[in-house]
Amino acid sequence: MQRARVSIDPAFVVAPVSRRIFGSFVEHMGRCVYTGIYEPGHPTADEDGFRGDVLDLVRELGVTTVRYPGGNFVSGYKWEDGVGPAEKRPTRLDPAWRTIETNAFGLNEFMRWTKVAGVEPMMAMNLGTRGLQEAIELLEYANYPAGTALSDLRIEHGAQEPHDIRMWCLGNEMDGPWQLGHMTAEEYGRLAARTALAMRQFDKDLELVACGSSSRAMPTFGAWEATVLEHTYEVVDYVSAHAYYQLLDGDHASFLACSADMDRFIHQVVATADHIGAKLSSDKRINISFDEWNVWYLRELQSGQGGLPEEWTEAPRTSEEAYTVLDAVVVGSLLITLLRHADRVTAASQAQLVNTISSIRTEPGGPAWRQSIFHPFAQTARHARGTVLDLRLDAPTMTTATYGEVPVLDSVATYDAEEGRVALFVVNRHPSEPVSLSTSLRAFGDAALAEALVLADDDLTAANTESDPDRVVPRAHGGVKVDDGVLTAELAPASWNMFLLQLG
Repeated sequence: MQRARVSIDPAFVVAPVSRRIFGSFVEHMGRCVYTGIYEPGHPTADEDGFRGDVLDLVRELGVTTVRYPGGNFVSGYKWEDGVGPAEKRPTRLDPAWRTIETNAFGLNEFMRWTKVAGVEPMMAMNLGTRGLQEAIELLEYANYPAGTALSDLRIEHGAQEPHDIRMWCLGNEMDGPWQLGHMTAEEYGRLAARTALAMRQFDKDLELVACGSSSRAMPTFGAWEATVLEHTYEVVDYVSAHAYYQLLDGDHASFLACSADMDRFIHQVVATADHIGAKLSSDKRINISFDEWNVWYLRELQSGQGGLPEEWTEAPRTSEEAYTVLDAVVVGSLLITLLRHADRVTAASQAQLVNTISSIRTEPGGPAWRQSIFHPFAQTARHARGTVLDLRLDAPTMTTATYGEVPVLDSVATYDAEEGRVALFVVNRHPSEPVSLSTSLRAFGDAALAEALVLADDDLTAANTESDPDRVVPRAHGGVKVDDGVLTAELAPASWNMFLLQLG
């Protein structure tokens, strides 16, 4: 059996845990909104049409922020279509996902939903088919208290108080040729800078996100970030990053190691941003908003298998992945990577929340249930508190076809000094071999095991379904010991593991 050691010490800190890392994403795509978070007439729906069973699961998931309304959808969206009396709202075609958009759910419904759900909004604006004027009009409508045409219009629409949205995305994936209004980095950088400056004339304390690359594999990656940030560095707070991963050709080892790509992605964006900061002689530091990430079987979407509909339809079933044990372990590893970079990744959004590439699934008029990937997210959001520690990992490596040599373990630890707790998250990336783990806790004094969970299964394709919603759940981790300040455990192949220690 392979053996690995992890050393952690409260003196070695990466950064505080940013609660915004545990964000999600609601786009007008597939059934994420309609029959997802919003279904008037559902047995659990409230007076606004918000599904109560979904709201309960959102709170359990531990989501802190939600990005809205896109995604590719936003680049063709007129926000004005989604406000005012519902019976007067226009029905439009959405070319991004080939759907008919009724606009029954829009800005004010979303803001009411965020308050009921207890999450912070992260609003994306259309810089694809629209621009600066529409952006500042949306900002005035949403955030100004009263006394102007647009703020009074919001009040007339039933939103008496300003929404006070603090985080704004300046467009979406503008580097992508698939995006409505796709631009060069030079074109987008100039537009984003002008828009950011105008928004800051309204409110200098807004938090603004410039579009980074939609994938590390994009041919413009790196150069895109450099050019955009040369224009926007002093007027934005974040640059975005997007990444999706999928199992290809049965290569379990590469899939389990895909967080190595996310890790390199983050390092390279940070290096690029810091280079531009130095070039501009700026004392400011740009952070990363990793505001789209997940497992997504894009090959099926692009091939038409479960992909975009041929006919224009309302809220079709799009990318409704039935996530497996293997997918859940990968999601746990991606969360580990985001936390490990908490000094620079201070916001993130898992895409998406309900039905479409989601942690939560629903049936119209029927139940809602937790997908396999729900569990590592919920447990990490619940237990990752305080500060992220700079741990030391001594582990063997494994060879992957896609990412070369990678450590067989992926791990991060957090320390909550106030509660006297350490949470250790570990993924065994090896698809077939267990690993014996030894972790020194002596720097913390007395430590006792409070909880230990493992998500693993002999059937890596097992998934939760409407008829069997608890097929894949974390279970108590057997055989874990804490003796003389050392935690020992055997980690199953392809497993996500969580150890919670209570300090004396």
